[in-house]
Amino acid sequence: MNTTSRMRPRAILRIHFHPAERTDELYGQLLAVVDGISSRVEPLPADWSAYVDLTGALTYWGRDAEGLIAVLRLRLLALHGVQCSAGAGPTRSIAAMAADATPPGAATVVRDDPYGIAAFLRTKPASALPGIGPRTAKTLAHYGITSVGDIADTQLPTLQRILGTTAARLAHDRALGIDERPVVPGAAPRTMSASRRFDRDELDPDQHHRAVLGLVQELGGRLRTSGEIAQALVLTVTYADRSQTTRTRTLAEPTAHTPALAETARQLLTVLGLQRARVRTLTLRAERLRPAEDAVHQLTLDQRDDKLRRLETALDRAATLYGPRVAGAASTFPRAGWRPARRA
Repeated sequence: MNTTSRMRPRAILRIHFHPAERTDELYGQLLAVVDGISSRVEPLPADWSAYVDLTGALTYWGRDAEGLIAVLRLRLLALHGVQCSAGAGPTRSIAAMAADATPPGAATVVRDDPYGIAAFLRTKPASALPGIGPRTAKTLAHYGITSVGDIADTQLPTLQRILGTTAARLAHDRALGIDERPVVPGAAPRTMSASRRFDRDELDPDQHHRAVLGLVQELGGRLRTSGEIAQALVLTVTYADRSQTTRTRTLAEPTAHTPALAETARQLLTVLGLQRARVRTLTLRAERLRPAEDAVHQLTLDQRDDKLRRLETALDRAATLYGPRVAGAASTFPRAGWRPARRA
């Protein structure tokens, strides 16, 4: 049996990008920089991160993980002015935990040896372990299990009685530093986004609401024109100080139907609570796009919904002929100074 690959230390990197403003084009450019270091890149566009398998790259570049990550961080900063935070270790779960504990502009590397793994994992709170959410952590705490070390020290049958067979096995393995999941290279799932930058810092919640509805109308039209449907929406708010807040919500069913997109977008906006926020830019991104023929629309007896879909089709035709803002929801138009563009 050939054990060469098993003897080589694994080095998995989780990298988070922290740009001033987020665009699909920039994310692709950042991935290209990472690909220049290692071709084994698994994009995670939902939170602007990626997994990278550095195992072969260490030998190719003749550097250790710290050195290779330093080169990558320098390239991202020099080429695109983007800071990153990075965590590396022998498994995906350790890399993710290391990245979560690392501020922008820094890196945390966990060595692939039993002492290094145990030293990193054991003192972490149970909730830091991937797969352990707040509710599960609360359940474990009821039994006195509050750290990753406690999970590792708990007998598996006991853990199974608390969490169930599968969840207990995963938690126990990861607490011991065991996670065989590979990095799966591939292109970033297709996304589509629209942004509204205000002329000044905008404090008015009504203007935030109107802007988001306008972005929904634009995205819906573009999705229908391209024959695609979205499975999730992501709303990113950029504030006056350039800090950002992002919220994601999966749609009840994949769709390009504007009212359905608008309902989810309103929920995202409500959750953010921007009553006193000084907003500079709003960006709405449709994620995990699929061909429209894959859509499964739940049949209902709601005639109003059918009428809205027919009206939507008519508005799309009008937009093709006369421009994207010739018609639509009145609440998405500016209050004054707006005139429809004339067709040349």
